[in-house]
Amino acid sequence: MRAGRQPGEALLRAARDCGGLADAQPTVLAAARFGGDVPEALATAARQPGAEGLRGLAACWRVAVDQGAGLAAGLDRLAAALRAERDQRSDLRAQLAGARATAVLLAGLPALGLLIGTALGADPLQVLLHTTAGLGCLVAGGVLEGLGLWWVQRIVRGAEEAA
Repeated sequence: MRAGRQPGEALLRAARDCGGLADAQPTVLAAARFGGDVPEALATAARQPGAEGLRGLAACWRVAVDQGAGLAAGLDRLAAALRAERDQRSDLRAQLAGARATAVLLAGLPALGLLIGTALGADPLQVLLHTTAGLGCLVAGGVLEGLGLWWVQRIVRGAEEAA
């Protein structure tokens, strides 16, 4: 765009240079190549998972075509916003890694308890599997373990979706 190319030509060149858009969105490229409605094709393509940034590109394109605004400046701001969003998601994943690691550690503690009991000479599996109270504890512990893992996963997923 900054080199003086028309928007459609710049889009085709960018798709050819990076290769990603050419494989995923032939309708966008066809609209750019043959004078179709590029913003509409971009908005349609933005519905696919991972392509949400194309919605911003469609808006920039539409404003540039309809109002005569500079597309390059809009694309620079869009790129900065997408980078900031990517960095925010990355930070969130890093912060949630601690919660996930804690959940995995807590999920492994019952097995560690069984190993320690065996190492001390007790037979925890005999008690758990061959007595009524042991079976009750095993079932209750398994249910609580499953509920705890489900709860942590739900909290982490909710935090990811909120961001």
